[in-house]
Amino acid sequence: MGCLSIPFQRLPHQPKLFLRFLNDFSSVSQFYPHPPSLEAIQQAAKSLDYPDSRRKEVAAVLRETNTSLGSGAATAKNIDRLANGAVAVLSGQQVGLFGGPAYAFYKALSAIQIAHELTQSGIDAVPIFWMATEDHDLDEVRHVSWFHSGKRTRFELPSEERPGHPVGLVKLGPAVEEIAKSASELMAGADSANIAKYLLESYSAGETYGTAFGKLFARVFADYGLILVDPLDARLHRIASPVFRKVLSDRATLNAKLLQRDKDLEAAGFEPQVKVTPETTLLFQIRDGIRQPITYQGERGGQAGAFKIGDAALSESDVLNLADTAPESLSPNALLRPVVQDYLFPTVAFSAGSAEISYLAQSEVLYREILGRMPVLLPRADFTILDAKADKLLQKYRLCIENLWGGPQQLRKQMESVSLPGQLGENFDKKKALIDSTLTELGAEIQKLDATLAGAVETTREKMSFQLNKLREKTGRALDERAGLIAEHSDFLENLLYPERVLQSRELSFLPFLAQWGAAGLEELKNLSASANLREHRIARITQ
Repeated sequence: MGCLSIPFQRLPHQPKLFLRFLNDFSSVSQFYPHPPSLEAIQQAAKSLDYPDSRRKEVAAVLRETNTSLGSGAATAKNIDRLANGAVAVLSGQQVGLFGGPAYAFYKALSAIQIAHELTQSGIDAVPIFWMATEDHDLDEVRHVSWFHSGKRTRFELPSEERPGHPVGLVKLGPAVEEIAKSASELMAGADSANIAKYLLESYSAGETYGTAFGKLFARVFADYGLILVDPLDARLHRIASPVFRKVLSDRATLNAKLLQRDKDLEAAGFEPQVKVTPETTLLFQIRDGIRQPITYQGERGGQAGAFKIGDAALSESDVLNLADTAPESLSPNALLRPVVQDYLFPTVAFSAGSAEISYLAQSEVLYREILGRMPVLLPRADFTILDAKADKLLQKYRLCIENLWGGPQQLRKQMESVSLPGQLGENFDKKKALIDSTLTELGAEIQKLDATLAGAVETTREKMSFQLNKLREKTGRALDERAGLIAEHSDFLENLLYPERVLQSRELSFLPFLAQWGAAGLEELKNLSASANLREHRIARITQ
């Protein structure tokens, strides 16, 4: 594998706050307690306060979850290490069809590699992956794009008739088996049989988005001991009930601090990523399978304020009772979710995407007020993968990856400038006019010498004009063929390297690449996910 790197600031669509966090941390340190470094993680691990009783409870849940998903001996060993005092390095993602976009896999690799580095440094650490099964945006997870033979194929499951269900509870249904078969048949490469087997074993009609995703990840990362978490598990909700109770009882204080944080971010020139209003409570309730926000309406017309879930109004004692007696029905929003996650686990580092790191500047308020600690944030590893054909095309047309990010017009212009002779058609017209002019002058001189040669001069002019026009037609066809080839090559590069005008890792499935690379390629990507590399986007080449 050959590999180049590009600083994040040269990538398209990167949040301003994220870039400042990476490149000028001191200017945003008011929003984050730790700089993004391995040294900061080591310091956080030394001061971590996490109760043994919670550690044992959580480990028991994880053993059952990971056994049911088919995780192997390496994961069981890591759960034992967690139960016996290891710290956690976390990442997580929504449970997308067939594993979702490639960056979900890169998040797992990041957690695995950082946990390995910490363990090598003397701090026992295990990698944990939080499957976002509570999320209810089904449209975001029910499709995935496959790259095969220069084309993108979109696989998609039907949407629900009644939206709002946590995706981890939604059954895949019989349609998934046919599209899983179709997807597996598009795989090519040395390890395609194994990866197709993982896919078909994980995705069947009776599975949910959550269980299928978990089974796939358990198989792909079996050798690395990745621990999978399903936050829909009622036992985890019961363990986290003190967080839910505090969020509800301290709603006014937390809300005021969040609103102030939004003002502070705006004053510093940044846009808050998650909207907070005076009605925000940070919680949903899952009722009858539907996830509904819990809001708060203040005093109006002399009537006391009340919490609302749908059309139902509840008093403060009513919602606090939910936290005490039915915590499994409560679900955190985007800002609270990482706090619940890090209440449940002895987290010292969280591997996150650029948007996540940006909105965690808002969550920092909640970490400070609820947990009194926050893990070190690290950008997840990110890759653009080149196959052999793409690598040759980039070299042929003297392109770099950034030419793709400029859009199709800029890409075609660069490719044509290398491949097509400039102004060839205009040159034909000029040269033909020059030949006509030359023959006219030469013919006049010849006729002065011998008038009988006038016919020969004209015949020569007609023959040369005919041959020149014929040559022009042939050249035109060659140019058209070359232009068609350029169009084909640019489509190939765009489909692979900048699909739907987003980074490859945000659109394409990782599985076809893994089928080409195999276990050795996965190991190389893990090594490239080292903490020393996490300030740059990596360009990785499949060498097989």
